[in-house]
Amino acid sequence: MHYRTAVPEDIPRLAEVRLAVRENVLRNPALVTGAHYLDYLTRRGRGWVAEENSRIVGFTIVDMQEHSVWALFVHPDFAGQGIGKQLHHQLLTWYFGQTSESVWLSTAPGTRAEEFYRRQGWQDTGRTGSGEVRFELTVGAWEDKKPGDQKTNK
Repeated sequence: MHYRTAVPEDIPRLAEVRLAVRENVLRNPALVTGAHYLDYLTRRGRGWVAEENSRIVGFTIVDMQEHSVWALFVHPDFAGQGIGKQLHHQLLTWYFGQTSESVWLSTAPGTRAEEFYRRQGWQDTGRTGSGEVRFELTVGAWEDKKPGDQKTNK
């Protein structure tokens, strides 16, 4: 598995992964356009991809303006292989290298994603207006939880 920084040319393949997931399904794909991906990758934050044989199988994007994880998705065919954990690690290592601001995200309750974030040390801070679980992670909690033996690609 190869991990690297996402670039605008990746957007069609990022959207393919996003639309393939079975949890946290994007019910209306028109709500997240190529322009959104471009904005988050180039102006608002940064993203990373996981590739196998030149196929993007997972990605993550952080929004530095809102201090949030905008996306973390792994294609269902590649679930359970540690890809999400590695992308999560790269995102947070980079994020907390830029700021000490807490970061937040939300996900549907009762999903594998919810359990994943709990295992990674995220704190449940309640529900969003749409009923998703809202999580927050501080730099201190990240420093306490982050694995020391994983490599990141800047």
